[in-house]
Amino acid sequence: MKLEFGYGKGMQAVNIPDENLLAVLESNEMTHRRQGEEAVRHGLSNPIGTGKLCEMVRPGQKVAIVTSDISRPLPSYMVLPVLLDELYGAGVAREDITVVLALGSHRNHTEEERRRLVGERCYREVEVVDSDPEDCIHFGITKRGTPVDITRKVAESDFRICLGNIEFHYFAGYSGGAKAIMPGVSTPAAIQANHRLMVKEEACAGKMEGNPVREDIEEAGEIFGIDFIVNVVLDEHKQIVFCVAGDVKEAHRAGCRYLDRMYRKEIPARADIVLVSQGGAPKDANLYQTQKALDNAKHAVKKGGTIILMGACEEGLGSQVFEEWLVTAPTAHSMVERIGKEFELGGHKAAAMGIVMENARIDLVSEMDPQFVKSIFMNPAPSAQAAFDQAMERHGPGAAVIAMPFGGSTLPMAAYET
Repeated sequence: MKLEFGYGKGMQAVNIPDENLLAVLESNEMTHRRQGEEAVRHGLSNPIGTGKLCEMVRPGQKVAIVTSDISRPLPSYMVLPVLLDELYGAGVAREDITVVLALGSHRNHTEEERRRLVGERCYREVEVVDSDPEDCIHFGITKRGTPVDITRKVAESDFRICLGNIEFHYFAGYSGGAKAIMPGVSTPAAIQANHRLMVKEEACAGKMEGNPVREDIEEAGEIFGIDFIVNVVLDEHKQIVFCVAGDVKEAHRAGCRYLDRMYRKEIPARADIVLVSQGGAPKDANLYQTQKALDNAKHAVKKGGTIILMGACEEGLGSQVFEEWLVTAPTAHSMVERIGKEFELGGHKAAAMGIVMENARIDLVSEMDPQFVKSIFMNPAPSAQAAFDQAMERHGPGAAVIAMPFGGSTLPMAAYET
């Protein structure tokens, strides 16, 4: 069978013998009953695990709405007007509402960015601020030693609402839920304490129960107290196709189940060879973005197998910190050891790649210099077909193959591991 994988603005074609092809993973066909603001209204009208928001808040309460910063795809400008109408209808005054953009480890926004993120109406009607990691209130410590330090604007509120989008997260299991609080509006020390757990085997995409990162996040949320969430699921075009609201755990789990129906792909077994692409431009502009496809592919490959990663990476690595971690590391494993001691945004993706490298060979098809690719612990290949032919020679004529043309969106899961 001839398969094509997006690569920059073009394609990489690979001929795979039918008898070797175990699976071709693409997103599941689904019909979404509601989209956009209609989905948000329906979610608010049908909360999970709580009463309706308009019955929970009271006039005179200080309400904090925590939502995503500019690095996340959540369309807050679409969710917030519906939410504000619900609060106003319950008698909450505009001057008692603050929207807090959760920065986590990221930079502050410009005023124009804040306006664009929340939308003109919200920006005009209520206070909109960035979280401040230097002005926090301490609420306690989790069992795993993570301090629960929350930015003051949220900590001093009477009612806390967390927004988010739910997608697979490569070490927290899923995004959304209490993640708006930890790491969203926490301190660098708290984020480091939580994210150091990413090196644990159980800290992986699609895993909730037993995932130390997610369990630590949710314990922090319990210690602090989250009154209500509004979480959405986005399609591949970043449009809202589903919304859950209500309890921070029950509603979040319902959203995760919907995401699973869209993007989780059961496979009969792990493969000797996995061919994976982000789908082409703009998703494979650099290795920092292409890493997401690699991390999903790790769930499809056998220990000691080969991942053929296709990403044009015409912009190179895409992050100075990411590059520093990769080019200065003496070994792939050293990056894993380093992240356990010092979490650094950008470095965490290098460490995630190090984890994959410990279990599988990575052949990279890209526009980057082959010698440079070798220096960052991967094997350069001139084409996907050449990489595949060589992999077949290494693994033998009976090698099992899985293809992931849209690797950043699909999460493979072997049947015996689900």
